[in-house]
Amino acid sequence: MSRETEGGCADFVADCRLRMGTDLLTHVWDPVVLAALTAGPCRRRTLRAKIGGISDKALTEALHRLVANGLAERRSYPAVPPRVDYALTPLGRTFTDGPMRALAEWSIRYGDELFEAQQLAAE
Repeated sequence: MSRETEGGCADFVADCRLRMGTDLLTHVWDPVVLAALTAGPCRRRTLRAKIGGISDKALTEALHRLVANGLAERRSYPAVPPRVDYALTPLGRTFTDGPMRALAEWSIRYGDELFEAQQLAAE
């Protein structure tokens, strides 16, 4: 258990709120799937088509993580054939509208500098 401080954690252990939040960005496809869901509920097939380069396995794993973290929900509809949609939850919407939007704005503003630094480091 961590010793919580007002801004997050005294010790960056597994149950630290700051670490839990940053862990949401550690899987490459999770933020991409969340971004794809911001337009509204989607079926798997539609999500896969929207997200170039994602394998079926990676999409399945991302959706399971996002549902388990309460950022997305799986909605089943009794139809023939069965229909399943995925959508952002209210918590997921706060994440896409807050930290993800801030990261996107930062990336747009400082992307050239970041790219230059990466190029210099690779030389």
